[in-house]
Amino acid sequence: MKIQFRLIPLLILVLLFSSAIQADNLIQNIASRKTFSLDGKWNYIIDPYETGYYDYRYKPFDGMKNPGDGAFFLDKKPKDGIQLIEYSFDKSETLMVPGDWNSQDDRLLYYEGTIWYRRTFDYQKKDAANRVFVYFGAANYESDVYLNGKKLGKHIGGFTPFNYEITSLLKETGNSLVVKVDNKRRRDGVPTLNTDWWNYGGITRSVTVVEVAPTFINDYLVQITKENEHVISGYIQLNGSDKEKTVQVTIPELKLSVETETDKTGKAIFSLKAKKLIRWCPENPKLYNVRITMSADTVSDKIGFRTIETRGADIFLNGKPVFLRGISIHGENALRGGRAYSESDAAMLLNSARELNCNYVRLAHYPHAENMLHKADEMGILVWEENPVYWTIQWENEQTFDNARQQLSEVMDRDKNRACVIIWSMANETPVSDARNNFLCRLAEYTRKHDNTRLISAALEVHGSKNPNEKIVEDFFADYVDVVNFNEYVGWYDGLPDKCDRVEWTIKYNKPVMISEFGAGALQGYHGDSLTRFTEEYQEDLYNRTLRMISKIPQLRGLSPWILYDFRSPKRVLPFIQDGWNRKGLIGQNGVKKKAFFVLKNFYDQKEIEYNNQ
Repeated sequence: MKIQFRLIPLLILVLLFSSAIQADNLIQNIASRKTFSLDGKWNYIIDPYETGYYDYRYKPFDGMKNPGDGAFFLDKKPKDGIQLIEYSFDKSETLMVPGDWNSQDDRLLYYEGTIWYRRTFDYQKKDAANRVFVYFGAANYESDVYLNGKKLGKHIGGFTPFNYEITSLLKETGNSLVVKVDNKRRRDGVPTLNTDWWNYGGITRSVTVVEVAPTFINDYLVQITKENEHVISGYIQLNGSDKEKTVQVTIPELKLSVETETDKTGKAIFSLKAKKLIRWCPENPKLYNVRITMSADTVSDKIGFRTIETRGADIFLNGKPVFLRGISIHGENALRGGRAYSESDAAMLLNSARELNCNYVRLAHYPHAENMLHKADEMGILVWEENPVYWTIQWENEQTFDNARQQLSEVMDRDKNRACVIIWSMANETPVSDARNNFLCRLAEYTRKHDNTRLISAALEVHGSKNPNEKIVEDFFADYVDVVNFNEYVGWYDGLPDKCDRVEWTIKYNKPVMISEFGAGALQGYHGDSLTRFTEEYQEDLYNRTLRMISKIPQLRGLSPWILYDFRSPKRVLPFIQDGWNRKGLIGQNGVKKKAFFVLKNFYDQKEIEYNNQ
């Protein structure tokens, strides 16, 4: 059957991407700016009926024309004892930001709906002419942001950053920042209604006030070109009224520097010859200090330089074949049962992966906190980043596609300078259909036009045949990816572990093949024979048999079993075993390693020796 799909022409894609970036105006590299943290205690009001959009007479909210005293975003206080205002942030309880609300209050464990956050702060600018922004690392899922009663904007998507300029609204004292966060699952959302992870709601990553010059360095790209591995190229994008400036890119350690002029749009393209680069790799994650300067602004970043490509069934990192010894990770700290956000969270997760002898992690099923990427850069761990297109979403809904593309655009924009990121994943376990093929192909085309230096993949599904022991990897979208990844659960959802001994794989693609997921549930500390489900012995036996099975695949170049740590999921309800946790982790929620952990580590130790001897 011939499948028809639409590909957006390059010019339209560029215009769409430029428009999205300008609308969101995402500031790169907050850590290198003058900032003021709004992390800490925020007052909150639970609002399942969204009463905060109505005044005290319960008159429907009519935008910003006449919200009425009862609108929560106004943060009103009664002028006297007779004025009727039926809410008070000052008297309300507090939640910590960053953080999800589910793990902070037992009453909110399963809550899905609206919560209004309020934080007051004072702020005096360093220079009266400077501009000020408020930057959110992420808030799940739909956020409406107000400062001093005025709406700044709406952001949809639970895992990517956004910011708004607040210069004209900012006061030196008594600022009131109100954020309406709604984590209700939506049929037309990305992800959609059905997911196998906890729907953590709230302002889950840091909130920062950023002060910049009237015209400042808003965005930049500094990477090796695909065409010439001895050339570093990229761009600088200014933001402000005075856009035609002289800018300079410097890498002091290499004694490299280039000066260029921005055009009327504030953009400059540059290139540098760099023949003596030490390449970033897992064995030596070399990062260079890169400085970008103009008359009123300087930004510094630590950037690594590497190449990644495929030829036939092989993956080449810096021109050398590599086997990706990976593990899948959720953005959760299992030890406390909440959304991961901090540097210590990133260190815990990635150090656990390193103990497995991983050189690679799959960050599933959505963009993780930015700390994870910086930590992976420092530690030399390769990364797969995933767009939250999960299972069966509304493939024919153009707004759903726009949402998916926007979230993909935001994570690509945030992490484009991170050497560790080698794979952009379009989706996970999406059943094949014409509409789905069209949707994913459009995302892939968009991604290639925006970034041709990284690989594209997706976690595909496996199909059976008349022979129950034959597994076929065949997918329309597999023709569009650089690496063919698929999830398989032979021995858990498909028969018992001994079925692995009989399975034969049919994979026609002359491309690298990776297993993006396999695994079995096991409650840490629960022991029995290898045919008793949820025992460590069952999981251990399945890992042993699965690794032997997939090793027979000639194109196998990596894997990321499911999953590093147990994680919360409302779908997992078996009492005394799951209790709201997916137990497929190699490490329990208590931090103790299960027996299968050591099976995988032994496999990876052998793979490392094998590839080092090539």
